[in-house]
Amino acid sequence: MFTRGDNTGARREVHERTPTMNEHGKSDRPVVPEKSPNKTRQLEAEGMEGRGLTKGNSPQQNASRTLSRTGAPNALERVRQAARKDKKLRFTAVLHHIYNLETLCMAYFRLKKEAAPGVDGETWRHYGEQLEDNLQDLSERLKRGAYRAKPVRRVYIPKADGRQRPLGVTTLEDKIVQRATVEVLNTIYETDFLGFSYGFRPKRGQHQALDALYTGLLTRKVSWVLDLDIRSFFDKISHEWLVKFVEHRIADRRAVRLIQKWLNAGVLEEGKRIRVEEGTPQGGSASPLLANIYLHYVFDLWIQAWRRKHARGDVIVVRFADDVVVGFQEKSDAKRFWAELTERMRKFDLELHPEKTRLLEFGPFAILNRKRRGEGRPETFNFLGFTHICGKKRSSGCFTVIRQTVRKRLQAKLNEVKAELWRRMHHPTPEVGQWLRSVVDGHCRYYGVPMNDAALHLFRLQVGRLWHRTLSRRSQTGQVPWDRMHRLIANWLRPVRIYHPYPLRRMGVIT
Repeated sequence: MFTRGDNTGARREVHERTPTMNEHGKSDRPVVPEKSPNKTRQLEAEGMEGRGLTKGNSPQQNASRTLSRTGAPNALERVRQAARKDKKLRFTAVLHHIYNLETLCMAYFRLKKEAAPGVDGETWRHYGEQLEDNLQDLSERLKRGAYRAKPVRRVYIPKADGRQRPLGVTTLEDKIVQRATVEVLNTIYETDFLGFSYGFRPKRGQHQALDALYTGLLTRKVSWVLDLDIRSFFDKISHEWLVKFVEHRIADRRAVRLIQKWLNAGVLEEGKRIRVEEGTPQGGSASPLLANIYLHYVFDLWIQAWRRKHARGDVIVVRFADDVVVGFQEKSDAKRFWAELTERMRKFDLELHPEKTRLLEFGPFAILNRKRRGEGRPETFNFLGFTHICGKKRSSGCFTVIRQTVRKRLQAKLNEVKAELWRRMHHPTPEVGQWLRSVVDGHCRYYGVPMNDAALHLFRLQVGRLWHRTLSRRSQTGQVPWDRMHRLIANWLRPVRIYHPYPLRRMGVIT
């Protein structure tokens, strides 16, 4: 269906050796370009990229001709191998990987089909009616620099605390280009990102972060937990610093300008275009990666060096995007880290929320120490929708971490179900029952962790009651008898179950 893009071997991909980043986001020594091999122009790019020389390499071909033969790695795999081999390489030619037709096609099919359109009103299905011509035109515009990012349509969604969260709805072509760019840049940055970063990364998710935190609290000497909250992080990202961080790995000016186009596109709110000097709109495909790059240099590399040089006891770190939890063995380490992190964030135009950032005593000795001082039970903290509580196992009495659904999250979800049931009041009962089944199953798949079964049963019970109330208001003949309602609930709402094993068991299997 699609013609093959430009041969990557015909382009010069020069990687420059760049120094290691210091804690201020600056280079320690000047960049020295690496000498290119004295070969033909076609083989020059392959030698500069640090990969084996091949004949007639295609941009995306990676399939072997037979099942018994191992095919050569595709173009992105060669980039990944070069990035993994040398952490100081700078890639000077990555844009041709982005405007490759196969990459753009893959990005298109990975978008949500029913997503809201942007300011141009273009939908996924309408764009796909002439997909080949549209992608060919988009590729040509990217190649010659004629691509222009359109403003982001600003919408607001309610948060659990009653405030409004701003989201940006990008146009379809911007989504395609951003998704293709993320696919290419991930091959480089996934070799750089540290292990305690879990947010918006391939093959990583919330439950990996939750398991890592649970395992760290139980297996390391942690007595204090610092629950960090960065105030309006996505709205406060400095464009200047972000571009500097990207340029430490990406020396292709065309690719950097592509990112700058998205940052400078502005937002469209109530018919007025507003230019923004900082921040990256939530909702775009590129925003999570750009946020991870920003925090990688501002926070991850810094805390890795800090706990190696300054910490006197154990320190554990788990970060999911801008949600961070740090555990300490010594209270003095926690206080010093908090003070130094505040100054560190201020250097890069960020700020810790003074009310939501807090230090609390948490761990196997917290219950005994607080009881001895007459201070009551240890405080709790929330992370990724779960309230973490100090507890003990019933069988052995040993310390454990109890994870329960955050009450605000539970109530907010029930309010959404209630509003949707009201809208579907006169829909057929089987249709509503099937929808409620998907809601309860989806809730259990995320919150179905050990020792949280009580909250799961409560959610299923409340959904059944809301359904009964809605059915009883469909007519004026009276309420639906509960014996019939119990049959409907048993027929459509599956019993709750625990989907996730204990973290120590899961982490042991992974290890």
